[in-house]
Formats: sequence, C-alpha cells, structure tokens
Amino acid sequence: MTTQPFHVIIIGGGTGGMALAHGLKRAGISVAVYERDRTRTSGLHGYRVGIDPDGSRALKRLLPPELFEVFVSTCARSPKYFSFLREDMKPNIVLPLVVDEDPVNSEKSVSRMTLRQVLFTGVEDLVHFDKKYTHYEKTEDGRVTAFFADGTEATCDLLVAADGANSAVREQYLPQSKVEDAKIISISSKVPLTEESKALLPKEVFEGIGLVVAPKGYSCILHTMEFKWDREGKVKNGIGGNDAELLDQWPGMLFDNTRDYINWGFWASTDKFPADVLKRSREDLIQLTLDMTKDWNPDLRKLFRMGEPSTTFVINIRTSVPIEQWKSSNITLIGDAIHTMTPGQGVGANTALRDAALLCHQITEFTEGRSTLVDAVHAYESRMVKYGFEAVIASKKQTGGDQPIHKPFTGRLVLASMRGYFWLAARVPSMKQKMAQELYTYRGGDRDDF
Repeated sequence: MTTQPFHVIIIGGGTGGMALAHGLKRAGISVAVYERDRTRTSGLHGYRVGIDPDGSRALKRLLPPELFEVFVSTCARSPKYFSFLREDMKPNIVLPLVVDEDPVNSEKSVSRMTLRQVLFTGVEDLVHFDKKYTHYEKTEDGRVTAFFADGTEATCDLLVAADGANSAVREQYLPQSKVEDAKIISISSKVPLTEESKALLPKEVFEGIGLVVAPKGYSCILHTMEFKWDREGKVKNGIGGNDAELLDQWPGMLFDNTRDYINWGFWASTDKFPADVLKRSREDLIQLTLDMTKDWNPDLRKLFRMGEPSTTFVINIRTSVPIEQWKSSNITLIGDAIHTMTPGQGVGANTALRDAALLCHQITEFTEGRSTLVDAVHAYESRMVKYGFEAVIASKKQTGGDQPIHKPFTGRLVLASMRGYFWLAARVPSMKQKMAQELYTYRGGDRDDF
C-alpha cells in the first residue's frame, strides 16, 4: 500500500491536457504533464480556434481567475458575419453573428499558439518537455508507470491520455478504438494582415468568417485575426486599461509570435488531390492550391499566393470510429486521444476542454472522499463517450469526403440546390434568421455538465 499522495500523469500538453493540469493544481491534486515537443514554442499548433460557451465555461472552471482574464484579453476581435461565398467571391448569403462581450457565455476567436502560451502560464514547473511516451505498465500495487523514449519513467495513480489523434496510450489501452480517414485533404496558410492583403477581402468577409463553396466539392474558409498587440508585440493604442495591463504583465507574450493575420484553408475530397500531396513542399502546396482554383476570383488567388510558406501545411483529416463504452480503470482519455473529429462543427477543442472540466470535477469528487477512483473515472467516461461520439458523428456528416457534394454528377445537383436555398433564404427574413441560429446548434448553448 503506497503512502505517496495521489498523483496524476497527463500524457500530452495540448489544449485539453494543459487545461486539466490547471484544474487539478487548483484543486490541490498532484499532477505532472509529459509533452513530446522540445519547448513550449515548438510546432505550428494550427491557426484559429473558435472557443464556444462550452469551452469558455470549462476554462473558467479550470484556470485561476486572473489567468482566465488573460485568456479573454488575448482573444482576437469577434467576427460580425458568416458569409457563404461562390468561387468568384460573390456572396450567396451573409448571416449576422452574435457579438457578445460576455467573457464566458460568448463565442471567441483565439490563435492556437496564443492559447498554448496561456495554458502553459503558471504551471511551468509541472511540464516535462521532450518526453516522447512509448508505453505503460501496471505495477504490483495497481498504479501505472509511463515509459519514455529517453529511458526515463514516471509512476502515477491515474494516467490520462491527452496525446492527440495518434494517441499511443489509446493504441495500447483500447486497441479496438480506431481512427479512419475522413477522405478530406486540407491545405492551410497564414497571410500577414496588411493594407494590401486586407483590400483583397470584401468588407463582410474581412469583419467575419467567409466560407467558399465551389464546384467539385472544393471549399475554402477565410478568417481574419486581429489582436490587441501590434507587429512588435506591444499593446495597440486604444486598448482598454485592464486589457493593456494584463497583456503587459503576461509572460506568455515572450513565447508567442502570433500577429494579425488572414488564415485561408482550402479542402476537397482526397481523390481530387495528387497521390503525393502529403509529401509536397510548402511552396508546392501553395502552387497546388493555385492550380486547383484557376477559375476562382483573382483576389482570392492572390491571397493564396501571399501565404507564407513557413506557415503552410497539409493535413489528412481523420475521424474516430465510435466504440462502446469500455470497463473503467485508472487509465482514461480526453480530447482527440479518444474522439478525434473533423472540423465540420468546429467543436473539437471545445469538446476537449469540456472533457478536462468534467474529469477534473470527478477526480476532485474522489480525492474528497465522495467516490472511488474507478467510479469517478466511470462517471466521467459515461458522459464523455456519449457527447464525444455524438460530436464525432455530426462533424463527419458535415465534413466528410463521402458526402454527395464531392461526387461528380450528384455534387453539381447538391451545389445548385444549396445555392438555390441560399438565394431564397437571403430574401426571406424568417429563413435567414433560422440559418443564423443553426450556426450555433452545436456551440455550447446553456448546457452545464455539473
């Protein structure tokens, strides 16, 4: 029987893993994070992520109050519109978005790298970098030992897999859990925000989010991200005193190179791309995007051309195959490690944060003597499996390469029908209002997990 204090190991320092670490630390629970990246600035870590009310409520519960305020201050300005566009950049319909200043129950846009730096703030002593997890073993007393590629190991009472879609923990613990191709390839890049790049976008797209829906099932998302700091990382003129003070004092800015930018992401079904697309250079990826969009709007193609190669990457989008709930133990999983999903509903990061808040709550219930450890994990998994795989299914239905819009003949009919609906909705106020409301169907709403 061990006399050591209850200890949690989190494998992976992504959004869900770091949020969980904060929550456990606040609850007085011993925790350590093992991250494969060599430093807190390693990697691209994606671009924009939308934080919905689910995600905000989770961060509010898990982060120290002052750090949650920093998180809010580091968010980009809120988008005002969601525009469905043709490939010639003419709008099919422009929907107004809810711009709400509520720090919790509102939609937020944040850079993934900035969010990463927020989540590393104040828990630097808990994170072990350059630790590539290899496998785990159960000890004689029922604890779990994690092993790493550098020959080191660490033992805990609860092992939490937060190591993403390629989770090595999941592969060993739940070999029946599979991840499959969503049959979608996406190429993304950043364009520094300048007067020249700004002029390439219509006003509603610049001030909001644009989604191009084109023939062949080709699509492109456009986000403009404007922050409260300038190109030198100094707080911009006109920023309110509280935000300015928070940003001036936030040490995470030393590690964050995020500056105002326009993000474009182009995708299509896998069969539309050359077989070697995942091996192409960053410059070739930009050229490939141009080659596939020769009849698109010249300004949009210029924006593609202005993408910075150093920020350009290609991804083969994958999705989890839902499984039945398993027998709970002192190993569990959060985020993409268990329910990888397509970007279809835009809720991947928010679901990971929801996992972290719920698991932290259940672990706290155990440490305060209100349940056993396995019962606490089971209570978490019972809810997570339901809402997590529901999100997986809904996301794949919206963004999957086997959808009719990607088919040669059917796709033309689907696109024509979609554009006809947009044309009608733009002229019928009740239909337009309904479309705008449907944008928030999977975005958190008023639900609470506690």
